[in-house]
Amino acid sequence: MHKHKLRSMYFLKNFLKYLYLFVIAWLISCEDSNQDKVEEKAVVPKDTTEKEVFPTLGHDAPYITDSTYFGRNNYIEYIAGNIPIILSAPHGGALTPDEIPDRTYGTTVTDANTYQLTKVIMDSMVIRYGGRPHVILCRLKRTKLDANRDSIEAAQNNRFALRAFNEFHFYIDQAKKKIERDFGSGLFFDMHGHGANPDGFYDLRTWLGYLIKGDELDLSDDELKNNVDPSMSSIRALIDSSEFEFVELLRGSSSFGTMLTDLGFSCVPSSDHLGPEGSRFFSGGYNTLVHGSKNGGMISAIQIEAPKPGIRQNVTTWSQFAKSFTTAVDEYFYRHINRRIKN
Repeated sequence: MHKHKLRSMYFLKNFLKYLYLFVIAWLISCEDSNQDKVEEKAVVPKDTTEKEVFPTLGHDAPYITDSTYFGRNNYIEYIAGNIPIILSAPHGGALTPDEIPDRTYGTTVTDANTYQLTKVIMDSMVIRYGGRPHVILCRLKRTKLDANRDSIEAAQNNRFALRAFNEFHFYIDQAKKKIERDFGSGLFFDMHGHGANPDGFYDLRTWLGYLIKGDELDLSDDELKNNVDPSMSSIRALIDSSEFEFVELLRGSSSFGTMLTDLGFSCVPSSDHLGPEGSRFFSGGYNTLVHGSKNGGMISAIQIEAPKPGIRQNVTTWSQFAKSFTTAVDEYFYRHINRRIKN
């Protein structure tokens, strides 16, 4: 009986020993297997998005009125219209995707609420005109893309920012082509906002950019006529079609600035404020130059630089400005192109 008990204990001891060795071997095998998986994962490229192939610009056409189109990752928004007006807002976006690093040079300040203001103006035009303007909006924050600069400064060598830049300007070009085809001519407004001057003074007037410099606007009417070539303006096509002279079109009683001033929103230039009088002034940027009629075409451009107080401030001020802006655009268009804006 004693010998049988000893044999049982010996057998159990050996069984436990071999079981222990089996478990250890199995754990080592699993560890090696996991290590192989880690090493296999490590050889996969970290940024597979760099291999993304972008579809051809225009792949989402045709652009149907009242429909909204988005570029890659919804960075650019285009609302297709059917009247001879284009609105754009290049600096009002808020998106900050990780795939686009912050720009390292150039201006990066957001034009607060210009995205919202532009959409309110669009709605106001739909109500008044019975048709929709073409609207192109950059939804990227200006730290990621500046859609009002040349492509080098705008995107700073990031392919995703460059794609958004190309989409923004492609949509504007498509809107221009449609307007020229359907109406012959039209107007393009690039919506911006200005803030306090470096010395702290805040000019509460809206600045209108026609590619005419501030010191040129400070000249007298006669000096302006003799020293500034109207064909260098972003509204060259409008000047050609209007029965009024360049200076009148720019800051006379029939100018856009005077019409908007008469509706309660003081502007430079206008008959009340011929020029900035040496103060800081933005005469128009990349978009006004490229998409205006200075270098050809029949779409004339005006850069709008609106102060925040009284215009970009909140929903109430957006609505008030939008109504006056819409009225002024209609009158300006009628006076110089000789027809009302309507669908």
